[in-house]
Order: sequence, then C-alpha cells, then structure tokens
Amino acid sequence: MENMFRERRTTFSDMKNYHLTISGFTLIEMLLSIAALSIIAGIGVPVYQSLQVRNDLDIAATTVAHDARRAQLLAQASDGDSPWGVSVSTAQIILFKGASYASRDSTFDELSSIPTTITSSGFTEIVFNKYTGLPQTTGTITLTSIAGNLRTITINAKGTITY
Repeated sequence: MENMFRERRTTFSDMKNYHLTISGFTLIEMLLSIAALSIIAGIGVPVYQSLQVRNDLDIAATTVAHDARRAQLLAQASDGDSPWGVSVSTAQIILFKGASYASRDSTFDELSSIPTTITSSGFTEIVFNKYTGLPQTTGTITLTSIAGNLRTITINAKGTITY
C-alpha cells in the first residue's frame, strides 16, 4: 500500500514525451493586423465622408421640393385666404404665408434646416397664387455641396416641381 502513495519523479526521458503548446500571437502578426486595419480605415473614411455629403445634398433637394409642394397645396386650399411661398437660404428653408417673404405673417412660418455644407443659388423665393397654386415666378434653385455636387430644383409655369 505504501507504493501507491509514493511520489513519482519525472526523468528526462519522460519529458521528451510532453509537447509544450503555447498559443498566442506574435509581434509580426499583431503589426500586420494593425497595418491592415489602418489601410481599410484610411480608404473607408473618405468614402464615408463623400457619401455623407452626397446624402446631405439629396436630403436638402428633397426638402426644398417637399416644402414647395406643401406651399403650393396650402395656396390651392386657400388656407388662411392667402398665397403661400417658400424662401431658400443657406442655412434653412422657410415655408411662409403671404404674398412675399418680406410681407409674410411670421406666426405661420415652418422652418426646415439645410446642412451648412450646402449652398443655394438661383432664385430664393417661390410664391404660389391662392386657388390656382400657380407660381408667381418660374426658374431653378441650384443646391451645391462642398464637394461640388449639384442638385437642381425646377419650377415651371404650370407649377410642376422637378428635381
């Protein structure tokens, strides 16, 4: 019974049979992984920024067209017995009640914001006649992004808004 509890000593010949397995990453593997992630991020960030600017421009064009259509519908419905219009500036779009932006009733203003990376050119005010909904002026509004992308919103004599 004494042999059962004896301590067994490990000899060199016993050690040859043990395989030492160490798992982990080497320094070179870590550096290659970091370099690959850096390259992917370096390519991805400019692409993301470009898509963001283009998306901002599309949203701004859609918002201008939507607000112009809303003003046209309010004018056709003779809401408030007044013409309705839209004023487009660099930072915002204002849907207003009145014959012009300068003589509007500001209590009915509805504001929509435009990103500061978007600038507008062309005519800046569209007023629609009550009952008919026809525009008093026709033409185009051009929205430009800082990347040089353009979106054009056109209003014709019949009041059709295209973008």
